[in-house]
Amino acid sequence: MSIELRVPQLPESVADATILSWHKHPGDAVKQDETLVDLETDKVVLEVPAPQDGVLKEVRFKSGETVQASDILAILEAGDGAAASAPPPAQAQATSDAKSEERADSPALSPSVRRLVNESGIDPTTIEGSGKNGRIVKADVEAAIAARDSQPQTSEPAVADTTGEAPESSGRRVEERVPMTRLRKRVAERLVQAQQTAAILTTFNEVNLAAVNRLRGDYRELFEKRHDVRLGFMSFFVKAAVEALKQYPIINATVDGDDILYHGYFDIGIAVSSPRGLVVPILRDADQMSFAAIEQRIKSYGEKAQQGSLSYDDLTGGTFSITNGGVFGSMLSTPILNPPQSAILGMHSIQQRPMVENGEVVIRPMMYLALSYDHRIIDGRDAVQFLVTIKQQLEDPSRLLLEI
Repeated sequence: MSIELRVPQLPESVADATILSWHKHPGDAVKQDETLVDLETDKVVLEVPAPQDGVLKEVRFKSGETVQASDILAILEAGDGAAASAPPPAQAQATSDAKSEERADSPALSPSVRRLVNESGIDPTTIEGSGKNGRIVKADVEAAIAARDSQPQTSEPAVADTTGEAPESSGRRVEERVPMTRLRKRVAERLVQAQQTAAILTTFNEVNLAAVNRLRGDYRELFEKRHDVRLGFMSFFVKAAVEALKQYPIINATVDGDDILYHGYFDIGIAVSSPRGLVVPILRDADQMSFAAIEQRIKSYGEKAQQGSLSYDDLTGGTFSITNGGVFGSMLSTPILNPPQSAILGMHSIQQRPMVENGEVVIRPMMYLALSYDHRIIDGRDAVQFLVTIKQQLEDPSRLLLEI
């Protein structure tokens, strides 16, 4: 029995998808729920599984081609006798050629690992996997790349110079053209949109994190033991942002045509990096989440981002965003809005700096904060006071418990 493998239903905001890679080729036996093809959309990579056991009979689209919802991706010959069938000789030869040309696709790789393999040019058949059942993980590919790059490069023998002039360099000037991923193109479009449609301003402040550090130091081990997650800084910033948004609801609002849309809920976007670029999963109803719930959800999002398994629901919506450039060493930056949101908070690296307290110079762990906002609806006074409120919450964390 032949089964048509179709593109799954896409969300309303996504018009089409791109064939990222095939895991199977015509004539290959497949198992039920085994991933056959990865589809790349503007936000996530969709894995299309086999509906049941059988043999992949025909592939309708090649890697890199664009498909829409309900398009027929492939034909699967299902049933107990399917494994005994074989493709026509010409098709078998084409399959053999495709496999030899695409041997980097032959091991079972996750989307993020496959992309790293393709970008680096590493042959995955030469990599020994350290994952479960010998599966190749990202760390294995990175180690292979490092080993390859550490090998000494051969060069042509030097020619004696009898003119007394320095010889010309024999180094080659190499260029490589790589198409943008759909995610990168979508991010570019949204960033340009934000610059063209919003009146973006940024206000700055600094926060003394000594009190937060003391609190984390006192309860870190107990917190981790009870909740099985580390107590980081992000939960404090999410909590502080929520309380500040309650006091200044215009920061949590969006522009909708000629109207201002106020949101009576707090869905906080947390910017995280992934192998495909920056993504912003959402902490929904963050005002109802505990410190532990926030840390657990952020940890889960970080793992899913690295594995390329974030869903549309994870990435859809959001009324306010927080981005932490400090994890990369950033001292100060001006974050850009994530449309249609009207504001974004930028965190930066923590540095021990001399500060004056009560007429004395003391060393304190300081962080610069940046709030970028849409000046069309947010006045400078509200933006500054919002940032001051976050500063007060973090410098006296008891305010977070009392919600003041």
